[in-house]
Amino acid sequence: MHSIQRDLLSLSRNINLADRSLRDIGKLIGVEHPEKIRHHLKQLEKKGFLIVDKTTNSVKNVNPNRSKENKFINVPIVGSANCGPAEILAIENIEGYLTTTSSLVGKGELYALRAKGDSMNRANIKGMSISEGDYVIVDRSKNHPENGDYVVVVLDQAAMIKKFHTETEQGAIYFVSESTSEHPPIVISGDDLSDVFINGTVVSVVKDNKNLSLQE
Repeated sequence: MHSIQRDLLSLSRNINLADRSLRDIGKLIGVEHPEKIRHHLKQLEKKGFLIVDKTTNSVKNVNPNRSKENKFINVPIVGSANCGPAEILAIENIEGYLTTTSSLVGKGELYALRAKGDSMNRANIKGMSISEGDYVIVDRSKNHPENGDYVVVVLDQAAMIKKFHTETEQGAIYFVSESTSEHPPIVISGDDLSDVFINGTVVSVVKDNKNLSLQE
């Protein structure tokens, strides 16, 4: 998201922007040109972050995950996750937003990651595999997966996308690849289990930039 838009959202939580001129708003956030303020306000309204109510002359700040029509949701993109060896750190820093339909990804505490590597290119998530460059939609609230779920697991500060399987009798968790290439499973047991952090369950895959719009 553009820095001006972030500043406008923050400001809208404290004052009614409709009561201020574009020039006054610009002064409050350090932007000289009123037209820049107009542009970014329109972008925030278009994305569904702000609702302009002309009947009450107010600008309302709304849930950042939902658009004004509730048919689309803006899913924050927080980085990348490996489908192969755990080498890429997924940093909780919003890089942008992926706009897609709620019917495609459902509801929840959603975020998006770009997939790296090929070790999940035979996965089956609603009939879709996970290939290099795909956007994987993850529900952070689903952090207690069942066998067969696809998860984002964080080990040694690196994020990976794997299939989850647990063996209760053996006291072990398996994170399995599904690929046309050979990738051994990652097995965690004993004291190492305390180092496992499940950062959500994969609920959808968006491929080849279809059904989505990327926004700053």
